[in-house]
Amino acid sequence: MADQVAGGLLSPLLRRARIRAALPHLRGRILDVGCGTGELAKWCETSGYWGVDIDEESLASARAQNPRLRFSTGLPEGEIFDTIVGLAIIEHVANPREWLEDLKSLLAPEGKIILTTPHLSMESIHRAGSAVGLFSRDAADEHETLFDEATMRDTAGLAGFRLALARRFLFRANQLFLLEPLP
Repeated sequence: MADQVAGGLLSPLLRRARIRAALPHLRGRILDVGCGTGELAKWCETSGYWGVDIDEESLASARAQNPRLRFSTGLPEGEIFDTIVGLAIIEHVANPREWLEDLKSLLAPEGKIILTTPHLSMESIHRAGSAVGLFSRDAADEHETLFDEATMRDTAGLAGFRLALARRFLFRANQLFLLEPLP
């Protein structure tokens, strides 16, 4: 689906809150996984940003808004990034451990992965809100796994990461995780 943020009344607010939560942690070359229409790109240096999304319509919009930046439908090969960002994406991934392992191969040794995701305790609220149009119905229907701090720590550990930061935001409904690769 093209830009899921367009699918809910409060979805643009959620996207802005996720970006604000991630901004203090952005460093160096950035890979934005699940970049959508490229909203995070507006906050990044043009030479160090690469956006990835599976939706061609969203990527077309991202390219039109950010013509000097790189966007693709697949993970870049042979590239290394200082920061990998996944805003509201890991909950849509069928196998989060494998996904994190794939991202680790693109991460610089001192790099970090920034993730945001709805908190596990908010599932019923998210479903109810999506049913009445407050949040994207498509996004809610595509959730595979919701996390809390413990499940993220376990998943990250199995993928070779240390959970360096866990913080809830947006009335504790969302959370930010900062992952660092284990030596």
